[in-house]
Amino acid sequence: MPSLEQLAHQLESPNSRDRLLALAALRDVPSADAVPLIKKVLWDENLQIRSMAVFALGVKSTPECFEILVQLLESEPDYGIRADAAGALGYLEDGRAFEPLVRAFYEDTDWLVRFSAAVALGNLKDPRAVDVLRSALKSQEVVMLQGAIAALGEIGDPSVVEDILPFVTAEDWLVRQRLAEALGNLPSPKTQAALEYLAKDEHPHVATAAQISLQRLQERLFSEVQGTGN
Repeated sequence: MPSLEQLAHQLESPNSRDRLLALAALRDVPSADAVPLIKKVLWDENLQIRSMAVFALGVKSTPECFEILVQLLESEPDYGIRADAAGALGYLEDGRAFEPLVRAFYEDTDWLVRFSAAVALGNLKDPRAVDVLRSALKSQEVVMLQGAIAALGEIGDPSVVEDILPFVTAEDWLVRQRLAEALGNLPSPKTQAALEYLAKDEHPHVATAAQISLQRLQERLFSEVQGTGN
């Protein structure tokens, strides 16, 4: 493992591959030591390096990471970096990210940023995001539907089952797969029947996801029964 001094020097290399390798090596460095070095390439001329650095701030959390990511989400010209910032805020799992992510979801002009914001809201597991994500279910963008359904599953509020059940017949198989995965976290009277239907889906990934979710629900029910018996 290179020393921090060596990594700092490597991050200043004119060779982008050197900088990329040094950034990757920071995954094994404690957050307090890694973040100052990550900041050295936050404005790198290479977009791949910038993207990786932004993502790293969501994994190597220190108090300053939140403010940096919010600033990037709200003012960065490149939509890909704004999307990375939204995703990284989700990884931080900091409740303060709720409002910036909601603003990005409603106000950003690029669908990728809105998609990343929706997914990040799911990572926060904040119940306040349910209504925001319900509105995303009306999107004409298939990827947004995938992200919103997955995020609702992460939050785990069974009241959304009625909202997402119509997607059992969605044309896009990835939407159906995300639905099958989400339902595994959403026990309700209609969940079992929907999953049994999806378990017979023509696409193997959808069917497998539904079978796994059915098993998860059965294990959850068994655990609850056991808990009641104690």
